[in-house]
Amino acid sequence: MTAPVLTARAYHSHAHAAAPADRVVLDYQARFLRRKVLQTESGGRLLVDLPQTTSLEHGGVLVLEDGGEVAVAAAAEPLLQITGAWLLRLAWHIGNRHTPCQIEDSRLLIRRDHVIRAMLVQLGATVEEVTEPFTPEGGAYGHGRTHSHEHGHSLHHRQEHGHEH
Repeated sequence: MTAPVLTARAYHSHAHAAAPADRVVLDYQARFLRRKVLQTESGGRLLVDLPQTTSLEHGGVLVLEDGGEVAVAAAAEPLLQITGAWLLRLAWHIGNRHTPCQIEDSRLLIRRDHVIRAMLVQLGATVEEVTEPFTPEGGAYGHGRTHSHEHGHSLHHRQEHGHEH
C-alpha cells in the first residue's frame, strides 16, 4: 500500500489560505472522523490525524503540516426533501427524533429514512427523494453532531485560535 503523500493534523471551519492545495468531497457520515486516509479530488492521498473526533463542515479546511489547506466539500447523497404548510411543526418532529436536519426557508432536508418519511407524510408533509449535498444544522452549541457532546470548535478553542469562527 502506498503511503499518504499529504498529512493533516488540524482542522479549521474556514480557509485562511488564498487557494486550497486540493479538495476532499465527503458525505455526512464521512465528515465525522479523527484518523483516516482520504483520497483527494486530484487523486492524491491524505492522512487525516486529528487530536479528537471532529465533525468537518462543508467549507472547512484540513490544515496540512506545511501550512497548506485541503478544502472540505459536502458530497451529494440520497436525501428526503420535506415541504409543507407547517414547516416549523415538521422541523420540531424531526428534531424530537434527534434526526440531523438541514433547515432552509422553504424546505427541510434529512437523510432517507422510511420510518421518519411515513411520520412526516402522516403529519401532512410533502416528501420527495432528492440527491444533493447535505449540510445539517450543528448541535445546540452551533457545531458538531446533534447526537454528541463533542462540539469540535468550542468557544474556548476559538478564543485560543485568535478569532471568532
